[in-house]
Amino acid sequence: MASTDKNTTTEPGINVPDFAAAQPAWLRLEDQMQWYDNKSLHSQRWYKWLKLAQVALAVLIPVMSLLPADLAKWATAISGIAIALLEAVQQMNQYSTLWVTYRATAERLKHEKYLFLSAAGPYRGLPEPERLIQLAERVEEHVSTEHANWFNETRRVAATAKPEGK
Repeated sequence: MASTDKNTTTEPGINVPDFAAAQPAWLRLEDQMQWYDNKSLHSQRWYKWLKLAQVALAVLIPVMSLLPADLAKWATAISGIAIALLEAVQQMNQYSTLWVTYRATAERLKHEKYLFLSAAGPYRGLPEPERLIQLAERVEEHVSTEHANWFNETRRVAATAKPEGK
């Protein structure tokens, strides 16, 4: 989080202008960048863990066939069930989609941060108060767009999961 001293930084070597450090627009940007970064990492970890577990179980199925017949039958059946359940958890929670979506939003917010700090792009030539207003509007636009995309994707997934005739 930004402090109010002269060397305010959010990362080593990145100085935040004094006029911005304690402003709600800047604090919101920092908060949302952190939130999307954390959620992306969380989704990535879950997605990779679930997929690794599925692959490990699938690879073990041929080995399980070497067990005594009665045990092999149960071991392969349980592995198949576990693989299906792990995939169901992944599909219901959409970890793959969320990982990519949250990462993209975090990177867009980071891009916005550097444009703001450099007074480049949409911030070029704007006085300080207008730069902060522009920052607030653009950060909220990125976040709102991500929310709308999430809602639409969630509805799409729910619609494809519904049985016909319902």
